[in-house]
Amino acid sequence: MNGIEQLRAMGQSIWLDNITRDLLTSGMLRRYRDEFAVTGLTSNPTIFNHAITSTTAYDRSIRRKAREGYTGEQLFFELALEDLIEAADLFRPIYEATGGIDGWVSLEVSPLLAHDAAGTVAEARRLRLRAARPNLFIKIPGTIEGLAAIEESIYAGVPINVTLLFSPEQYVAAAGAYFRGIERRLAAGLDPAVPSVASVFISRWDKAVLDRVPETLRDRLGIAIAQQCYRAYRGLLTSARWQKLAGAGALVQRLLWASTGTKDPLASDVLYVSALAAPDTISTIPEATLHAFAEHGTVAGPLPADGGDCDAVLARFADAGVDVSALAEQLLREGTLAFDASWSDLLRCIAERSEALAHTH
Repeated sequence: MNGIEQLRAMGQSIWLDNITRDLLTSGMLRRYRDEFAVTGLTSNPTIFNHAITSTTAYDRSIRRKAREGYTGEQLFFELALEDLIEAADLFRPIYEATGGIDGWVSLEVSPLLAHDAAGTVAEARRLRLRAARPNLFIKIPGTIEGLAAIEESIYAGVPINVTLLFSPEQYVAAAGAYFRGIERRLAAGLDPAVPSVASVFISRWDKAVLDRVPETLRDRLGIAIAQQCYRAYRGLLTSARWQKLAGAGALVQRLLWASTGTKDPLASDVLYVSALAAPDTISTIPEATLHAFAEHGTVAGPLPADGGDCDAVLARFADAGVDVSALAEQLLREGTLAFDASWSDLLRCIAERSEALAHTH
């Protein structure tokens, strides 16, 4: 049994952390589904920025959509939805076979809305209706304003992928927003079965402290944070509050590991995927990491529900001068700013490409 088969046997879903038009037209995404047990995918502004700016694969669509009057963000979302609708249809058999547990694709709202709750809710509804696919998550960041938008969107019946979570505190806050949305639906006599996932970013922790901690702590912070989050996740699933919601028909907001590509060149290229195997979770994996894990990845065992040695490890980081709470807030700010920068680059590229293609055939 190879590493991918071990993950699947343990009950962890594998989603691809990428989307490009070439992946679709070449048949590679279908191959990932059929041969690598990939059962969904995620996208974000950085992924689409690279996909659109680094190839000419989107030029025909850019020309057509521009001539139809689309510009700026509207033009981007038209391009993104073309890809994601095709990907959603590719994963639709998995979505149906698993009763909606797997087979999802994700589209992020504009990063410019990260601190605009009302605007985020309106955009989430619009994108969901525009896609007209049941297996499309709308991604909303776990900022303070995002939490209000998550609750309101869940109440409105929009499936949400909560993104840019870094700490167990941020994860629990996102789960609370999901719970409140479901509780409001029940109070209103609405179906509580609105899907959601909560995406915790891992590798950025270790990158942030790489040169600040002793060698014995190298590449251990992200995994310790993940262990904390998993302990919180298992705790929520056994809580009386959740049991009441589950009994009424609510769905588990599964925990999702994001940013699982190794950033330290001295570390294993499958470090995080191997370490974060756990039932009832999702691991989103970059293409290079997916191939590496299929080739030589192994799984030692599932994450311990009690967090294992995470508290002791985090105490050592504190002794080394790392303020984990402050770093979590810093990573959220940096993640939001990074998506903002990718978004600006992306819209600038699309505008320039639209102008250049306007008079071509």
